[in-house]
Amino acid sequence: SQTAAGDATAAEAKGRQCFWARDVNGFSSVDDETVNLRVGVKDVYQLKLMGPCHDIDWAQKIAIQSRNSSFICSGLDAVLIAPSPIGPQRCHVRTVRKLTPEEVQALPKKYRP
Repeated sequence: SQTAAGDATAAEAKGRQCFWARDVNGFSSVDDETVNLRVGVKDVYQLKLMGPCHDIDWAQKIAIQSRNSSFICSGLDAVLIAPSPIGPQRCHVRTVRKLTPEEVQALPKKYRP
């Protein structure tokens, strides 16, 4: 939509690095407070969670829920939903940061989504 495209342009102009929730196609958890997301073909975003998201490092799949729109620019925009033995857990995101190509290359293979 034109509004979403306008929001994306405005966010880029402000220096924020944003992505569409629908473009996430893989993930890897570093620990119970850090998750790397594959967005599109080559981009990797690192999400730091507000607190421990137990069992996320064992999860086979997660969901990312956007709060205001499907455009995610900051931690306030997203919640991760991960399975747990007692049902889905909602893990609030504190920060979102796009990794540089060098940072992606430096990641150990098991932490690359």
